[in-house]
Amino acid sequence: MGEGRYDRAITVFSPDGHLFQVEYAQEAVKKGSTAVAVRGKDYVVLGVEKRSIAKLQDPRTVRKICMLDEHICLAFAGLNADARILVDWARRECQSHRLTVEDPVTVEYIARQIATIKQVN
Repeated sequence: MGEGRYDRAITVFSPDGHLFQVEYAQEAVKKGSTAVAVRGKDYVVLGVEKRSIAKLQDPRTVRKICMLDEHICLAFAGLNADARILVDWARRECQSHRLTVEDPVTVEYIARQIATIKQVN
């Protein structure tokens, strides 16, 4: 395999036995920022690391905590562009669930759906 070549198959191993896809994911997270959640009995607190931004970038556009539905937020680490796609998908899933079932989505349901999408992709 050529140096610097992106390997898409999830079962491609490096010469030292590591999965390339896992290494790529770890590098993407290193380039991103930290996200932490703390759960209490009646609350959840989300915190994200705020990194410096480019001079020409509007600070209001950099969000690491997003609303998925009226009662569900998502905090992410990693790259904003990657998370934006997942957040948009999750918001549509919440809307679809609400229109189909006529009840708001549960945290367990949307977490399972996001995990399924990330496991398959």
